[in-house]
Amino acid sequence: MKIDNSLQSVSTVSVNDGKRRADITPNPSTKQENSVHLSPNAAKLQSIDSSFASGSIVDTARVQEIKQAISEGNFHINPEVVADRLLETVKELIQSKKGAA
Repeated sequence: MKIDNSLQSVSTVSVNDGKRRADITPNPSTKQENSVHLSPNAAKLQSIDSSFASGSIVDTARVQEIKQAISEGNFHINPEVVADRLLETVKELIQSKKGAA
């Protein structure tokens, strides 16, 4: 097998070829701005996610109390309270829609 000397010599390699991309100084004429813009909904999701990560959203002790009351037949539902809280939730949702619009 014959060895060929057609390989490129080291002197023809560019100086920037060995550098990492972050080490190369950008050309001022091709300046690019690196920025990210989040929509308001994405920002809300991030804040919700961080608040959930910081603590538990379920009161396990209360869940156990309710389970026990249901199994013993002592859990009673007050339809007036359920209706009032449902109306409060709907009002909050309407207000949040008006504020977002």
